[in-house]
Amino acid sequence: MDLGVEGGFSFLEKKYPRHPTQTVFATDYDQKISEIYNQNFLTDIVVKDIRNLDAEEVPDHDVLTGGFPCQSFSVVAQNPKRLGYKDVRGQLFFEMCRILREKKPSVFVGENVKGLLSANGGEAFPLVIKEFENAGYHVKHKVLNASHYGVPQKRERVFIVGFRSKKAFDSFNFPKPTTENGPVPISSVVIPENEVEKVHYFSKKAIQGLSRSKNHKLMNKGRAQRLDQPCNTVGAHLAKVSLNSTDPVLCLKGKYRMFTPREVARIQSFPDNFVLSGSRTVNYKALGNAVAPVVMWHVTREIVKALGEYGK
Repeated sequence: MDLGVEGGFSFLEKKYPRHPTQTVFATDYDQKISEIYNQNFLTDIVVKDIRNLDAEEVPDHDVLTGGFPCQSFSVVAQNPKRLGYKDVRGQLFFEMCRILREKKPSVFVGENVKGLLSANGGEAFPLVIKEFENAGYHVKHKVLNASHYGVPQKRERVFIVGFRSKKAFDSFNFPKPTTENGPVPISSVVIPENEVEKVHYFSKKAIQGLSRSKNHKLMNKGRAQRLDQPCNTVGAHLAKVSLNSTDPVLCLKGKYRMFTPREVARIQSFPDNFVLSGSRTVNYKALGNAVAPVVMWHVTREIVKALGEYGK
């Protein structure tokens, strides 16, 4: 999200100019993923459980961005119904609202999986929006498909944007698609086979095992990707991808392989000068959980317009 908010990068020979923004604070609980962040941004990330983060530690800011798990939401059977949580992950959403109430930035952006809209039979999402509104914000949301914005990936995510200013809220519109009718294919980001390490290929034994299983026909129903189309959604667990999983893989000249970390970075629209440090497992986790920078760039441009017209 931070790369997209800042801008000033290129992807597939297209420039995404710098926004009038500067990252002043970032936090994450994962030390190894934080090391990737520190390789690419001037602001050193604060490695901390957000539940232990005091609002006074966060500098004043105009835009708050964040993602939060949705798997652990539960709807408490009260009248009126309230949003609860099944485990510790469900608390993170409330921490974002806490910072909003205490720091009162002009705008916030939340990003989550499309499934958030249908969580708890569709009951959770309206309560999520209500919590943001109770924190003092006018809120809009929309599902954006990354492939509609120049990203070689069919990644649908719900973006939630809230403004303290009603005029800025009324002025804001989610970005119009730029490549909906002509999406970028993954052939534009695939690394030449002679540059791919053998560790990324599946063994003949694995392929033979799949051909004998009941799932062998599924390889042509979304797992083995077409080079002339955007990739299916890449996730955080690509390090554990197998031919029996639902994660996207490549089949080139009869050989199956997983995507390399750099290919996943490109599929997510990270520029090639974005540094990937640490193990492949850490890279896959960081990239799979990331927001596509190009999509966030487009969202930020519209936010800047709204704030520019009507102030903070």
